[in-house]
Order: sequence, then C-alpha cells, then structure tokens
Amino acid sequence: MVSRKLRKLITRVFSEMRWYTIVLALAFYAASTWILLWLADEKALIQSTDFIYWLVVTGSTVGYGDFSPSTEAGKYLVAFYVIPLGLSIFALVLGRVANWVSNQWQKGARGLKDLDIEDHILVLGWNGHRTLRLLKLLLRERASVEGNPAIVLCVRADITNPLPDEIEFVKVSTFSNDIDMDRACVASAKVILMDNPEDDLTMTTALYCSQRNPNAQMVAYFNDESLVPLLQRHCPNIECTPSVAVEMLAKAAFDPGSSLLHHDLLDVDEGNAQYSVTLPSDIPPIKIAQLFMGLKRDYRATLIGLARANDKLSIQVNPDLSEDVFGDDKIFYIADERIQKFDWQAFVGETYV
Repeated sequence: MVSRKLRKLITRVFSEMRWYTIVLALAFYAASTWILLWLADEKALIQSTDFIYWLVVTGSTVGYGDFSPSTEAGKYLVAFYVIPLGLSIFALVLGRVANWVSNQWQKGARGLKDLDIEDHILVLGWNGHRTLRLLKLLLRERASVEGNPAIVLCVRADITNPLPDEIEFVKVSTFSNDIDMDRACVASAKVILMDNPEDDLTMTTALYCSQRNPNAQMVAYFNDESLVPLLQRHCPNIECTPSVAVEMLAKAAFDPGSSLLHHDLLDVDEGNAQYSVTLPSDIPPIKIAQLFMGLKRDYRATLIGLARANDKLSIQVNPDLSEDVFGDDKIFYIADERIQKFDWQAFVGETYV
C-alpha cells in the first residue's frame, strides 16, 4: 500500500513538472554528484570542464570510458546514484522536449499559433474543395515568382491545416476582431483573398481588411454580383470577382468551346495560361504594336490586355496597337509559362513588321 502511494506521488510530481523544476532538479543532481565525488576523493572527476563532460556522458549512459571512478566509494556512487538518477532526469528532459515539439506542431495544425510574417498571401474563408483547389493553384503560381511569399489560410471553420508543411494556418472566431486577425498578420499581408460561403460575411471582411491594410492587393469573391458595386463604392481598391458560371453557359451556347478556353487560360497545370507583368518605372514609352510583336517573336506570348498605373482595376482588353504603354503600367499576356525576365530595351525604339 505504501509503495503504491509512493509510486503515485512520484508519477504525479514528474508528470506535473515545469521547466523551472527540471532545471532545479538538474542543478541538484550536478551539485550533489560533485559533493559526493569530492567526499569519495575522486579528484580527477571533479575538475570543472571534465566534471560536466563526464556527468553528461555517464548520466546519459553513453559511457565513453575516458573518465571513470578509481576509488571503491566512487564506483558504488556511480552505480547506485549517478547512473540511476541521471537516467531518470535525462529521460524526463527528453520527454518534455518531445512533448513541447509535439504541442507546437499540433498548435500549428489547429491554427492556434501566432504568426510573425509579412508580405504574405492571406486567404480568408473556407469553401471546402474549392478553397483547397485555390491553395494548390497558389502554391503552383508561387513557384514561378520571385520572393516565394508565404501563404496563410485563415478560417472560422472547425478544421485543421489542410496542407501542413506547405502553408501557414490560423483559426479565428471572427474576421473582424483585431486580436484574432493580428495572429494572421493581416496588417502586413501583401495580398488578401476573400472567399466565404456567405456574401454578407465577405462584405464585412472586405470592409475590415480595407481599413486594416489599405495598401494590400485585395480580391473578394461574390456569388451575388449585385453586391460588387456596393462594396466598390466604399472600397474602390478592392478587386471583386463575381461568379461567371451563367455567363459561361450563355457564351458556350453560341460559341462552343468558350468555357474550355476560359478554363485553360486560368489553369496553371498545363497548356497556355494568362499572366501579367508591370513595366519598370524608368522605361520609355512603348507602343502596343512593339510589345505585341516583340512578345510574340521573342517569347511566344500574346498580349491581351492593359491596365494603367493610375487605374489598375480597369482593364483594356485588346488595346489599340497605336496606344503607348508607360512605366508602372501593367500588361496581361498568354504564354506557356510565366516569363521570368523581360529584355525591355529590346521593345524600345524598334519597329516590328
């Protein structure tokens, strides 16, 4: 009965040990061992550097054998005190470290960790397989751009990280609470994508994010496109993406293959896809004709659109060949893959026929 109670007491004490308790136990173990070795006249083992080395090697039972007790008392001390107690303490430390690592991983998987990042892509909302598809597309697109920005999924849904080791994950109670959203570093995000099952939640999230991070590139998806003008009236810097499924059905009815064409332009897995690039600030004016012919000849790419630097939310599709493009304007093109580096000087001053 006594041994059972003692065993329960020891188990409870060790299971509830905090880090400071473990440090005190290590200090007691080292100090008591040094004193006992000194009493046993083991002078070779109590030299400062040699003692620490010997205690770690012996207590962890590695046992290199380069230092060992020479007296009878010292041998008994090592056999019945240093090794048994050292094994218990080292096992406790390793167990605590493993438990801490496991807890940190689980906190990350459950979205309970606070992030400390910037210039990341923040995805707000969870729509099951659609969001998972979005994340995989973002990962593929990220591989073709410089900087390798982190991707953060922030949700209210009761899920775990769907792509551990590939994206960061944060779970919040609401998308409009400063404390919650600071965990996802919303104020330092470079891109914010909002896609929620309910349009009203997307609306409030967009208004909040516009106030917290007005310089971020923001895109919001709506099922009901009638809400788009309302949001853009208050937040003109947010790019709104309504559902185009009905439009695709109508277009495919009169122009068969239209839906497949649009799907291919957005698909980054294979085939031609649509990309964009911003012209350098110091580039001289370039004619659309020069860009069009140069892209086709040198890069096997097709220019399809233009966004002016002062109005990047308004896209000119199929711009006139006589128009000029200036520094900080953005062009959209179709190519086999994203073009990593342009020789802009090759477009300047040349005439393509």
